[in-house]
Amino acid sequence: MKILIIEDDKFLRDLMSQKLVKEGFNVKEALDGEDGLKIALEETPDLILLDLILPRIDGFEVLERIKKNEKLSDLPVLILSNLGQKADVQRAMSMGAQEFLIKSNFTLGEIVEKIKTILKKKYV
Repeated sequence: MKILIIEDDKFLRDLMSQKLVKEGFNVKEALDGEDGLKIALEETPDLILLDLILPRIDGFEVLERIKKNEKLSDLPVLILSNLGQKADVQRAMSMGAQEFLIKSNFTLGEIVEKIKTILKKKYV
């Protein structure tokens, strides 16, 4: 299973990547929205882990473009962000995000479990 992490925080991106690789996932990384979209189109991951505050193209724009793209529209997108305002959560979910996690509220292990649960539902 291939996971694309779109996250501008190198430390967090590296931690998540290492944890997912240990769990047996193939991981691709992007540090901004533009690169994330490019990699998503080239690699067609099984799930995208998306931050909302990104350079160049923000996460909301990335999510919108993913959901409008015929090749990518069915991909589960898990939002992982510091934005926790109700309006941000509702906006992301109404745009098609599968799940919205606030970074400070979840451990890496819990995030991996959410990913596994989402992928299980997708492939059952």
